[in-house]
Amino acid sequence: MPKRAWARHSAPGDTSRTRCISSSTLAKVEFHCGELFPRVGFVVTNLETDSRAVARFYNKRGTAEQWIEEGKQAVKMTRLSCHRFRANEVRLWLSVIAYNPGNLWRRLVLPLRVGNWSLSSLQQRLVKTGGRLTKHARCYWLLLAEGHLTRRLFAAVVRRIEALPAPAG
Repeated sequence: MPKRAWARHSAPGDTSRTRCISSSTLAKVEFHCGELFPRVGFVVTNLETDSRAVARFYNKRGTAEQWIEEGKQAVKMTRLSCHRFRANEVRLWLSVIAYNPGNLWRRLVLPLRVGNWSLSSLQQRLVKTGGRLTKHARCYWLLLAEGHLTRRLFAAVVRRIEALPAPAG
């Protein structure tokens, strides 16, 4: 049930003009466990499709924007300081290439309790952990610094890596 709405657009150097547009308002109510009140959101759109498809479209768009923001924070995708377009394009591609292994690591290897951490959190808490490898008579000991990477979490990551299928070839 789209409704007609009037929109006023003005551009620099132009006189104001008004045109008629068709728009729909979608209300989304989410109930979450442990929360007293529901979360209510509204979307005004000109998409002419059913409400479930509109909600799905905007949820996917929000997820993509979160990935972009995560890439900006974790691998510094915004450092495009070169003067030439091609050089900035190469830097952006290198950032995307650096983002993908971290994202795959998070999705395939990490246990569920830390699988929803951002890449920045993973870098700070798991990757940038100090440690020392010592050799005794017949075995090696990996001594890790105190922090978020506990023995149980490290063992869970190693088990999940071992469970991955071996590449063919």
